[in-house]
Amino acid sequence: MNTNEHVPVLLNECIDALNIKPDGIYVDLTLGRAGHSSVILTKLTSGKLYAFDKDEDALSFSKERLSKISSNFEIIHQDFRFFRSELEARDVKKVDGILIDLGVSSPQFDDPTRGFSYRANAKLDMRMDQSQDLTACDVVNTYSLVELARVFREYGEEKYSFQIAKRIVSEREKGRKIETTFDLVDIIKECKPQKELAKKGHPAKQIFQALRIEVNDELGALKSTLDDALEMLNSKGRLVIISFHSLEDRIVKQAFNNVSRVIGSRHDVYALPSEGDEPKYILVNKKITLPSEEELEKNPRSKSAKMRAIERK
Repeated sequence: MNTNEHVPVLLNECIDALNIKPDGIYVDLTLGRAGHSSVILTKLTSGKLYAFDKDEDALSFSKERLSKISSNFEIIHQDFRFFRSELEARDVKKVDGILIDLGVSSPQFDDPTRGFSYRANAKLDMRMDQSQDLTACDVVNTYSLVELARVFREYGEEKYSFQIAKRIVSEREKGRKIETTFDLVDIIKECKPQKELAKKGHPAKQIFQALRIEVNDELGALKSTLDDALEMLNSKGRLVIISFHSLEDRIVKQAFNNVSRVIGSRHDVYALPSEGDEPKYILVNKKITLPSEEELEKNPRSKSAKMRAIERK
């Protein structure tokens, strides 16, 4: 498979939700292989696109792809949690639209050397930014029993979190280093009863998800980014977010609800909302947007995608 092949999820829905103005300033905080960015760029005339990513392979590929469309873009190699300071350093204080696609791109999953996949044997890595120090191998081989069980339970919602963490620590105490994806998969399978192994889906999926989130601090980055993203929007500017599991969607839903609803008065919880308490944001789609049947058929990896969008008044 072409390791640079990636199908953008909910592409048309995202572009519609952004409501792109030709002279607007737009930000793609998760550039990847420029699936969404390339379409955004085609809609800009005098406007500009700023795109962020931590993956150097994605940056070099996307720069070439976007350059064939227009020069109205800048790619920034940085964790998206720092996007506000990067934009302000470029004298960009407000923007008209921000897109965050929280999925791991297909090329990262499909490149066995990256260690994201439980279906290919490789060194446990899972770093989106390969210049950072912490890897999945470090987490598995250095975290305590309590820390491992917490990561597996909170980020993977894994029913057998404690048993798997305990088995990992037991193997380490015997002098074994768990270095590869298949080393970990074998341990996970050994910790689950046959009835669990017989269920549809790979038994290691939730543990691998948990490790990926921990290694890349994905939920921490999302939480610290949401406030800045909302604050930087111009009037009528929109923030569009695609999430892929319940933990992410819960964070996004709560943040959007917090700024689009006023319950009572800030000064008197029993009072009705006053004009001064009117929310500054409105939900673009009150219900989450899901992939169509046609998209699911073409791209099964879109199955768990959920899109939410919000607009600043």
